[in-house]
Amino acid sequence: MNEEIELPEPFKIKMVEKITLHPREKREELIRKAGYNVFMLKAEDVFIDLLTDSGTSAMSDHQWAGMIETTQAYAGSQSYYSLEKTVKDIFGFKHFIPVHQGRAAENILFSTMVSPGSYVPNNTHFDTTEANVLRNKGTPVNLAVEDAYDSAKISPFKGNMDTEKLEDFIREKTPEKIPLIMTTITNNSVGGQPVSMQNIRETSEIARKYGIPFFIDACRFAENCYFIKKREEGYENKTIKEIAREIFSYADGCTFSGKKEALTNIGGMLCTNSEELYQKFKNLLIVIEGFITYGGLACRELEAMARGLYEAIDENYQAYRHRQIEYLAKLLRDAGVPIVEPPGGHAVYVDAKRFLPHIPPEQFPAQALTVQLYIESGVRAAELGSSCFGKIDEKTGEFIPARMELMRLAIPRRTYTDNHLRYVAECLIRLYKKRERIKGLKRVYAPKLLGHFTARFEPVG
Repeated sequence: MNEEIELPEPFKIKMVEKITLHPREKREELIRKAGYNVFMLKAEDVFIDLLTDSGTSAMSDHQWAGMIETTQAYAGSQSYYSLEKTVKDIFGFKHFIPVHQGRAAENILFSTMVSPGSYVPNNTHFDTTEANVLRNKGTPVNLAVEDAYDSAKISPFKGNMDTEKLEDFIREKTPEKIPLIMTTITNNSVGGQPVSMQNIRETSEIARKYGIPFFIDACRFAENCYFIKKREEGYENKTIKEIAREIFSYADGCTFSGKKEALTNIGGMLCTNSEELYQKFKNLLIVIEGFITYGGLACRELEAMARGLYEAIDENYQAYRHRQIEYLAKLLRDAGVPIVEPPGGHAVYVDAKRFLPHIPPEQFPAQALTVQLYIESGVRAAELGSSCFGKIDEKTGEFIPARMELMRLAIPRRTYTDNHLRYVAECLIRLYKKRERIKGLKRVYAPKLLGHFTARFEPVG
């Protein structure tokens, strides 16, 4: 019999970094001093860090070599032209500007296009995207399909935009009040769920019908392309680059965080096909980020992005990446731990609402679970629940919880082995078996925008 053997990681390890697991008593003291907010922990006090996959990738020898070789210059560095060539090859947009990370691209985009009283529809805004819309006095509107909110439902493209709701919303508010439409790939806020090519095409058609620019939040575009290749009919024989080129052909531009799928520790970009928008973006870039050929970055980071983008669209790399996510998901699934199904492309999301049904949303179950995981194991995860996305009604003062209470286990790229993930799963399973002992939290401080980053909590009871 010719059984197909699953391939190992498409790389070997050249350098290692020591990590330390503190005793449980010290972890309890550290999280208390941090206000029961894992963002406020020092990295050296974390054993396995799954807070984010952003800026935490292990770079390749090819990327490091490019960083050393490139020229550092205020204007016209060779690394800018290297990245420009890569962007046109993979993304296909006419113009791009480099920025120091994705939220800087959002800042420039929304500062240019959003005005008071306007609306920005998205499948689902992530936290910084939402905050940048609000900062410019616009209203972010989330229009994901209803399947996105059923964590147990198996569906191939739960990140999709609900195009019927989108068109109804445009008619209700009028196109003049909608400066742009966005689609986030993959849809991070609802479990890292992918968006289908058909849905992107339909969203683009609606945008063009009403003369509204269509932008893509592209920070995990290659993972989304891999899902399309594996799940959408007609794309099984396409390369990831071919799929990417088709996706971006339907858009007028994109924001991109290089800290994800350029496999770098810093960097990003803003792309457009519009000459008028490019000139506006460029002028604002110079004011707040830097000259157009470095965009607030050391030139070596541009070269690392140029090389990392090609590594991210390599199919062997994507196969390894998705297999590792599924490995962690299976360990948890088999033990009965409630997760968002099917698992996304960059993280496994635990459904804290089902994990901790005894904790009400106003006591932040996902935050409570995140804190207890650190105490139990030294593992740092991220809360994507009512601390991150809950609202206070400005008229009534009433707390409006998030629709989903998720704890995200984001897997840094090329950083941890399956043994690290096995440890994470075993500790979380052990926590699940004594879940009724976990208590909720009371929030005692949080700024209005992006408050979850610096919020402070106290245990209830």
